[in-house]
Amino acid sequence: MSLVDLKSLSLKEMEAAFQEEGLPRYRALQTYRWLHRGVTSFEEMSDLPKALRNKLAEKYYISVAIIEKKFVSDYDGTIKYLFRLPDGEFVESVLMHYHHGYSICISTQVGCRMGCTFCATGRSGFSRNLTPSEMLSQIQAAQADNGVRISNIVLMGMGEPLDNYENVLAFLALVSSEDGLNIGMRHISLSTCGLADRIYQLAQKKLQLTLSVSLHAPNDSIRGRTMPVNRKWNIEELLSACRYYARQTNRRISFEYAMIDGVNDSDACAEELARRLSGMLCHVNLIPVNHVEGTAYQKSSQKRLQRFCQILERKGITATVRRTLGSDINASCGQLRRNHVQEGGTNVEDIR
Repeated sequence: MSLVDLKSLSLKEMEAAFQEEGLPRYRALQTYRWLHRGVTSFEEMSDLPKALRNKLAEKYYISVAIIEKKFVSDYDGTIKYLFRLPDGEFVESVLMHYHHGYSICISTQVGCRMGCTFCATGRSGFSRNLTPSEMLSQIQAAQADNGVRISNIVLMGMGEPLDNYENVLAFLALVSSEDGLNIGMRHISLSTCGLADRIYQLAQKKLQLTLSVSLHAPNDSIRGRTMPVNRKWNIEELLSACRYYARQTNRRISFEYAMIDGVNDSDACAEELARRLSGMLCHVNLIPVNHVEGTAYQKSSQKRLQRFCQILERKGITATVRRTLGSDINASCGQLRRNHVQEGGTNVEDIR
């Protein structure tokens, strides 16, 4: 009999499972709280009887994320992790320190199916979805490693969160639980490359998280060349879903726009983008594209970034240029796992 992933269960699911075993309800709450404090074994649950701990270990397992590699930026202290999961797969996370506290960018899949041409993760293919507990474990491992409390979460690491929809929703419920990490939805951002059908479904949940949409182009011609998802849901369909989401949740959409030299950064692109977004509750986040090995993409110059931003602002679209953190450690996700797997490496490194 295969063991059950205990940390992926909600408190209600855990109470029901314990009840079936003839265990009192309060034991489920005790166990749940231990799991969300980040314990890695049942032996650490010191207020549970030894017989119960042994019984749990016979039926369940505790998912953990083990630090395989760790890179710390000399510039700003940003930390990039390569985590090893229980089945030997690897995912990446990035811990960032801002004036308001610590934020972590976590992965939701091992690899990605979306195939965006400027993304290192997509170039490595797709292995599997992450479980709710594996998403949670990335946060717990980073907190334990640094002795800090993480207050903000960004689902923008490896993978497409809305392609792992049910597990991501379960993770959101776990991480915002009062008996868990208790991180409010307004402190969580979820990034998608544009799965319009899932955006409509997510809107119905009326969660107060921030939806970040990777747009990266003002028209189907450019977006279709760089983002295969655009062939299924074109820009008009995607923006219709975004408008619906904004109306349903009364939350501002954040559009991510990777600025690629000579591809999508012209004045004409800025003018067209402004027309597309006119009247929508939104914000545009301009991002100098990351260099990805095997592509010819180069980031736009600072002058072009500022010019693009000015055009959007003049047309009434709020826009900012994203501050780059961890530039000396390639803090964007995807390349570390790809290189590590290709090298066949298994040793823990702490490189400063």
